[in-house]
Amino acid sequence: GMPPGIQIDVANDNSIFIDRSIKAVYQTILEAVVLVALVIFLFLRTLRASIIPLVTIPVSLIGTFALMALFGFTINSLTMLALVLAIGLVVDDAIVVLENIYRHIEDGMQPFQAAIRGAKEIGFAVVAMTLTLAAVFAPLAFTPGRTGRLFAEFALALAGSVIVSGFVALTLSPMMCSKLLKHVDKPGWFDRTMEKVLVGITNGYGSVLHWTLTTAQMGRLKFSRRWLVVAVMLAAAGGTWTLFKSAKSELAPLEDRGVILTVINGPDGATMDYTTRYAQAIERMGSRFPEFDRLFTVVGNPTVAQGNVFYRALPWEERKRSTLEIAREITPMVSSLPGVTAFPITPPSLGQGFRERPLNFVILTNDSYQNLAGVVRALQEEIAKNPGIVSVDTDLRLNKPEISLEVDRERAADMGVPVDAIARAVETMMGGRQVTRYKREGEQFDVLVQTKPSDRDTPDDIEKIFVRGRNDAMIPLSALVKIREVVVPRELNHFSQRRSASITANIAPDYSLGEALAFMKQASSKVLKPGYYTDLNGTSREFTKSSGSLAIVFVLALFFIFLVLAAQFESFIDPMVIMLSVPLSMVGALWALRVSGGTLNVFSQIGLITLVGLITKHGILIVEFTNQLRQEGMDMLEAVQEAATLRLRPILMTTGAMVLGAIPLALATGAGAESRRQIGWVIVGGMSLGTLLTIFVVPTMYTLFARKSTPGAIKTVVEDQQLSPHTEVHEPAHMKT
Repeated sequence: GMPPGIQIDVANDNSIFIDRSIKAVYQTILEAVVLVALVIFLFLRTLRASIIPLVTIPVSLIGTFALMALFGFTINSLTMLALVLAIGLVVDDAIVVLENIYRHIEDGMQPFQAAIRGAKEIGFAVVAMTLTLAAVFAPLAFTPGRTGRLFAEFALALAGSVIVSGFVALTLSPMMCSKLLKHVDKPGWFDRTMEKVLVGITNGYGSVLHWTLTTAQMGRLKFSRRWLVVAVMLAAAGGTWTLFKSAKSELAPLEDRGVILTVINGPDGATMDYTTRYAQAIERMGSRFPEFDRLFTVVGNPTVAQGNVFYRALPWEERKRSTLEIAREITPMVSSLPGVTAFPITPPSLGQGFRERPLNFVILTNDSYQNLAGVVRALQEEIAKNPGIVSVDTDLRLNKPEISLEVDRERAADMGVPVDAIARAVETMMGGRQVTRYKREGEQFDVLVQTKPSDRDTPDDIEKIFVRGRNDAMIPLSALVKIREVVVPRELNHFSQRRSASITANIAPDYSLGEALAFMKQASSKVLKPGYYTDLNGTSREFTKSSGSLAIVFVLALFFIFLVLAAQFESFIDPMVIMLSVPLSMVGALWALRVSGGTLNVFSQIGLITLVGLITKHGILIVEFTNQLRQEGMDMLEAVQEAATLRLRPILMTTGAMVLGAIPLALATGAGAESRRQIGWVIVGGMSLGTLLTIFVVPTMYTLFARKSTPGAIKTVVEDQQLSPHTEVHEPAHMKT
């Protein structure tokens, strides 16, 4: 046990947040399953049919857990976040297969025959959709840096669930359809009502699409309405660019992790009592807030002039305000304390150090620390003009008192005192010098020569030190040196092998890290002299690295999708038509982010990359079915209208499943909700607006750019004209001699 009078208590426990965050994700998964089931039931209207895609969820999740175990992944907030998104994703392929089989059964075909034909018709599209979505996450798994390591598990877990769901959709789902589905001769009132609604939507869409694809007669002029769709697509692309450039950016949204740390930095030379007095004052400030259930103070770490005050908050459901809101209220209170520099910190989201602050700007030079301090002060004055950057601090402080001795070399030479003798005397008397060792009872001890503490307390004690001069004269040290009291940096920091000073700060609620770094770059260009350079460290450095790497990942994801689709469709035009849906979804996603108060960060950018794979599914369905109808001899314009109209219902079902599956993320509360909301709103906004535009843009672009010859015609001719043993081979005329 502990000695009497000593008690151990927990000041801060990160496992509480982790545990509550994962439990909140479990609840989100349950909510997503219920909402997805509701969407499926509304469209299919029977429990028998609804069971088939719902079975895909547990089967795919079990398969995903098996893959996670194979790769050595753990259950954490990111892998759980992947599984939440997977709820809406894994039912997509099963819905597409089920809807196609169900359509044949409604047309009078036997369930077994319908299952075979329906799965065969849609199999190519399912494989293409599965590979496309998996290809999106391939570059994400190889992203460098800490951000890449964090999201590798997310990417592989989500890609694994998609691959498993594609396999299930082409095997288990058709089998269940052949056993469970049957033609309903006398549908109930709910079935009839929903069917009327869906038929009305389908007919309305078909009419609008027909109007869009036809030519308008304006007097003698003919005008193709398809160019209206092209104009809408270009406007969406322009809107995407505008929203992207104007969006606020940061590494990750700050999360309510249930604790606030207030950092205290006293002046150099401050005693433990001095720091404790201010720490107690800050602790009393925290006691005014009913949201805190524990206050804990640590003084003297890492120096006696520094301390930390922990404010531990009540559980998330027992308070109305987040720790982020409370920290904003506390900031002016602790910052106004005279005599210390104090500021509250909410812990970062991605595992950085507890005291890590978002803005970390480094100034480098080969100049002296005194001149560097002047540049830092000038930059701090510029920063003070910006209300978006708060609680500014620097690690370069010229506040450590020091006694400087300047040797009068001429006088020392006149008196015959070598300079090294002066230095040795000061070192010996003030710092101590080892002169010998002695042994006693088998142990060895160092012998140090040094003046006693009472004789080296003040600068005047220098007069008591004598050195030997010419003719063995004893000369007081005060006659040979000048004593100056100066202040020097407490720490001599270096960065990239240069002298450096770091400026750190927090970001105001209505400001972003991207804006702060842009301001710092502009302000430093005004203040810095020649020979001074800037760099970033900590969260700021990670932010710039992750932004660059995620942009590359986004481009690679588009490239991978294009390659996969080009290989699947054996065409470069069809993938281009399909991928025109990407900017349409981006404008919806970025608009939803702006309305919800979100930012461009690693979570929302992961959502955007996921969205690329999701929205291309719609285009794949329309283009693949159009190609099938054209191979059967249908005219291109008629084929694209027929395909888009027939595929509308599965497109609406998969969109509804994905959007409603993401709604619990967008409206998340509790531990870690801030990060989950970012991905949720991206999916909800991007899929909603993207789908609405895609069902018109893809058919229109297909009629404008798709090849006029029947898809697969060359392949068919080659297959039909395979050489037989009796086939005569004729040389072309130009090759005859």
